[in-house]
Amino acid sequence: MNDNKNLILAIVLSAIVLLGSTLITNYWFPPANPPVTKIEEGKQVPLPQPGADPAADSPAAIRDRRMVLAETPRVRIETPRLSGSVNLTGARIDDLVLTRHREGVASDSPPVRLFSPAGTPGAYFGSFGWSGAPGVVPGPQTVWQASGDRLTPATPVTLTWNNGQGQVFQILLSIDDGYLIASEQRVLNRGANPVQLRPHAYVSRVGPSPDPDSWTAHVGPMGVFNGVADYDNDFDDVVEAGAHNFRSTGGWVGFTDKYWLAAVVPDQRSDVDAAIVHNRASNAFQAQFEAPATIVAPGAGQVYRSHMFAGAKEIHFLDAYSASLGTPLERAIDWGWFRWFMKPIFSLLNWLFALIGNFGVAIILLTVIVRLLLFPVAQKQFASFAAMRVVQPKMKAIQERYKDDRARMQQEIMALYKAEKVNPMAGCLPILLQIPIFYALYKVLLLAVEMRHQPFVLWIKDLSAPDPLTPVNLFGFLPFTPPAYIGIGILPILLGITMWLQFKLNPQQTDPVQKQVFALMPWVLMFVMAPFAAGLQLYWVTNNILSIGQQKLLYMRHPVLKEGLDAAAVESRAPAPPPPPTSPAGGAGAAKPPRRKPKPKTR
Repeated sequence: MNDNKNLILAIVLSAIVLLGSTLITNYWFPPANPPVTKIEEGKQVPLPQPGADPAADSPAAIRDRRMVLAETPRVRIETPRLSGSVNLTGARIDDLVLTRHREGVASDSPPVRLFSPAGTPGAYFGSFGWSGAPGVVPGPQTVWQASGDRLTPATPVTLTWNNGQGQVFQILLSIDDGYLIASEQRVLNRGANPVQLRPHAYVSRVGPSPDPDSWTAHVGPMGVFNGVADYDNDFDDVVEAGAHNFRSTGGWVGFTDKYWLAAVVPDQRSDVDAAIVHNRASNAFQAQFEAPATIVAPGAGQVYRSHMFAGAKEIHFLDAYSASLGTPLERAIDWGWFRWFMKPIFSLLNWLFALIGNFGVAIILLTVIVRLLLFPVAQKQFASFAAMRVVQPKMKAIQERYKDDRARMQQEIMALYKAEKVNPMAGCLPILLQIPIFYALYKVLLLAVEMRHQPFVLWIKDLSAPDPLTPVNLFGFLPFTPPAYIGIGILPILLGITMWLQFKLNPQQTDPVQKQVFALMPWVLMFVMAPFAAGLQLYWVTNNILSIGQQKLLYMRHPVLKEGLDAAAVESRAPAPPPPPTSPAGGAGAAKPPRRKPKPKTR
């Protein structure tokens, strides 16, 4: 009867762990990248990729992008990583494709599109300009004249517009081989009267990002103001408030997606009014800054320099731009509180990847390096675990002897630890050290665009997505994609098996409930880990295999530990000896006094 109760309790506890872990995973930890393919009619085809959204002044009707691009004069953009064009109507950078990043894992998958013109699917753009009196400063419909037809790292382009009132406006655009566009806004006042104006820049889109925002990875409007990164505002906050305004010296403001960033960076010496605004009528979001207003006297001029980042959040570029611009653009990657630890983990993993050429092998080598660094600590953990098992019968005896005196029980147990040189907390240290490493790798796989669509071997084409090969659909032969929580791939199955083997090397638990919970735990974690990135599953499987090997090595070098563990386990499972006879006077276990012969009665 008690065994049945223990079994039911173990099942209930495991179900609670499974449900709780799933809820925590969904709330605190966003799932890994979804698979980039789906199955239709027995064949894998690319999933449609959501793009950016229409800008604030987009027409109500959405038209074909090629038709819209052909309607306006343009300057082509050609760099090693960007391709597109600048719209001369409004001086908008509204056509950008990231040539080094694909929508799917297939070699013929189209490149990721970041910017698209107003009135097209995924409209999203940025621009440099001025605020001032209408008719004096250029506007959205102003048609600019270009000094050339190609913007490349070697050939900057100057856009010019004369308002007919004596003022000439110029925007000198230059671009590097990464994702940074530099702007030099010039005004020459040849008129008879002074003009007042404010240089500005913005990026604009409609609707929130298709990427999920979570506690672990911010997606949405953000910026750095007065040296402090602001992750507090999401799209819903801006919709509710209508606008968020900031006063800052330098900094930057823009929109961050999971892997992409569009941001404008003012001159770091100027005080600017930055804002993130929302238009309810069009559901348009705009991140912008305005420099201080200046008066340009007749015969004088003004120059204002700023930048726009539009591209992938590749860490080496963000770090380089942060240094050159004087503002932490690398904060666009939300590393969180442990960025000081996560960035070195990424640097090591990226270095191994560059050295080996295979991201999965780099994860395995990272796991080996971590295990080597923690080897002495893990040896102490195994030895402490074994020693605790050896002294367990003595602890049980103390608990039985002093079960009515808790203070004395704790005192005797501490004395036993001291006599046997056992530290019960030593076994927890390696686990505590593994947690930040595991979390750092999780964040790297989640956020680093360098890891996106990186293959491992055979069926694993993207280590930042869950393992796609699952027996639920007969490994892809059945034409459907199961949901993540039941689509258990090969790597999660290996994770459960290796954890089960690891538990089998340990002596059996003496408590029946603990024994049943530990028996179910590997298979519960197999379900919990199924939606996570395959790279994270690979790390855990490799870590389990190395732990098994290390534990076997410990037993080979110290066979007395294994013998002591087995002896302790056998002793703990042996039936307890019958209690000695008791007497009311002597208490439990007291020996009875010998019976005396009755003396003969005398008269």
